[in-house]
Amino acid sequence: MTEQTDVFSALAADCTEFEKLLSGLHPDLWSEPTPAPRWSIRHQVAHLTAVFRMAATAASDPAAFQAMAASLGPDFDANVTAALHRFLADAGVMTARWRTEWTGAVSALSAVPAGTLVPWLVRPIPAPVLAAAGMTELFGHGHDVADTLGVTPQYTDRIGHIVEFGHRTWDFGYLARDLTPPAAAPRFDLRAPSGARWVLGADDAETVSGDAVDLCLLITRRRHRADLGLTASGPEADRWLDIAQAYRGPAGEGRRPGQFAQVGP
Repeated sequence: MTEQTDVFSALAADCTEFEKLLSGLHPDLWSEPTPAPRWSIRHQVAHLTAVFRMAATAASDPAAFQAMAASLGPDFDANVTAALHRFLADAGVMTARWRTEWTGAVSALSAVPAGTLVPWLVRPIPAPVLAAAGMTELFGHGHDVADTLGVTPQYTDRIGHIVEFGHRTWDFGYLARDLTPPAAAPRFDLRAPSGARWVLGADDAETVSGDAVDLCLLITRRRHRADLGLTASGPEADRWLDIAQAYRGPAGEGRRPGQFAQVGP
């Protein structure tokens, strides 16, 4: 792939764009239901705020993060709900809290010495990878907000960090469904927002081809594969398109075929 902005700067830029979107919203719109069942815009923002608070804690105070992680129960959805409810408030308070938590997370993650692992929910990971995970979370939940408002996001080549994270986590869709992943990851051959070509993976692997934005929509499960312009070169890559996700835990309901207009060409 071509050289991109460093992941911490990219994360900060994406967070700033999302903050601008929130700042312009009428308070009444915060209660609008999003495509995620049972979640309003307020729930989406609260969830992101909670995730970024966790990331800041993991990077700045690993012991506190590990104590928090040890207190979580076995019910993934219950943990998510409990975390976001701590950040539900009126629109002005939530916008300010989002700014506090994302700036704190970017600052804490970028200060982690190179090569140092940061504790996280599944296993310790490098700070740049956790930053890319944050970009992926923001892409998915931010897209829910944009869909609710009828806004078309203008994505840049910063999404290359999300593409790389998606390739790193290619097996999560199998693991979430108690399936055995194949021996090798699929190859990505994608078109960046700038028109550049991005290729990841082994040359002899089955290939997923198409638009990089579509790939990001797929791995965050914000579009059904039927509404995207992605293609697969073999049966296992085709199977992967059905189950791809870049997060651990339950796959969720995803999106229905035809729920949204096709994004890719």
